[in-house]
Amino acid sequence: MSAPGRFGAMPRGALRAVLIDLDGTLMDTAPDLAAAANAMRADFGLDPLPIERIAAFVGKGAEVLVHRALTDDLAGRAAEEDFVRGRRAFYAHYHRVNGERAIVFERVPQALRLLRDAGLVLACVTNKPREFTLPLLDRVGLAPWFGAVVAGDDVPEKKPHPALLLAACDRLGVPPSHALMIGDSVNDALASRAAGCPVVLVEMGYNEGDSVRTLAGQPGVDAIVVSLIDAAEHIVRNLAPTSAPPA
Repeated sequence: MSAPGRFGAMPRGALRAVLIDLDGTLMDTAPDLAAAANAMRADFGLDPLPIERIAAFVGKGAEVLVHRALTDDLAGRAAEEDFVRGRRAFYAHYHRVNGERAIVFERVPQALRLLRDAGLVLACVTNKPREFTLPLLDRVGLAPWFGAVVAGDDVPEKKPHPALLLAACDRLGVPPSHALMIGDSVNDALASRAAGCPVVLVEMGYNEGDSVRTLAGQPGVDAIVVSLIDAAEHIVRNLAPTSAPPA
């Protein structure tokens, strides 16, 4: 686990809300995303890409994923005509498969219960478009845990911009200085730092193909743990307003 960073600046009892990323933090959605992205590529006569490659393209929203999947390049930009056609195809394919193969990570419900039993309110904050986010959370049974869901098209800017986090705090009625983010990537770390709240990163996710451990010691990264249950236990132990036993 990395050093606690700004945790020392937030006294116990000050934390009121936890904002949680979706893809790579709550669940492994790469199989569904790969199925949709490869179906889109097939529409263009392109060969399928491995799931691991598609997973590396995840993190900056569906539109960036479409560009990356069409070009097989993290920095790729498809021609505008191809992008428009590809986006339409990807959305159609993803609507068909959304949630079919996604796997909720082990002990996620226990982690959410631990946080909520400690007196914290929860929000899901994701770059995924709302039309996919809400059905997915409903399908896997996680929707009832969240007092707010802020999706990638709810605000003008996606993570790493802080707008999604600030919108979540506003909907929960909690100042960003009394909130904490749990995510899996540099995008979550940058967004949290810009919003003025601490961040705990989990190793289970994607981080655009790089190990999240490469972010250890970076400004704004308060802790790196294995999974959501580890993050929840760390938060309750250090910051939560009341003590709760591990799930």
